[in-house]
Formats: sequence, structure tokens, C-alpha cells
Amino acid sequence: MTTPDIRVEKGLADPEEVAAITAVLLARAAAQPAAPAARRGRDRAGWRRLERTPGFRAPHSWQG
Repeated sequence: MTTPDIRVEKGLADPEEVAAITAVLLARAAAQPAAPAARRGRDRAGWRRLERTPGFRAPHSWQG
């Protein structure tokens, strides 16, 4: 005899209740997740955070 895949931990479940929860779980497992949107562009931002920049910038720097 094999062990059941679903076990009632607390209370008493009728066979219909076990069948209903099994159907819900199987439907959720079979559902395909939405396809991720195609990403375009860079993975990183094109700008830098000021707290991560070095403290000194040359006087002729364009970033000043």
C-alpha cells in the first residue's frame, strides 16, 4: 500500500474536500507563468550615485 500524496494534519476531511483541494493545487501547478517582457537596453543605470564617486575631481573634468 502506498502513502497518500496529501495528508490532513488537523480535523477530518471528506473525500470530496480532499479532491477539491487536490484539483486546486494541480490547477495552480499546471498554470503557466506569464512570459517575462523582453528587456531592452542596459542592465545598469547610465549615471552614478554621488556617494560612490571619488572625492576629488580634476578642475578640468566635465563632471564638475
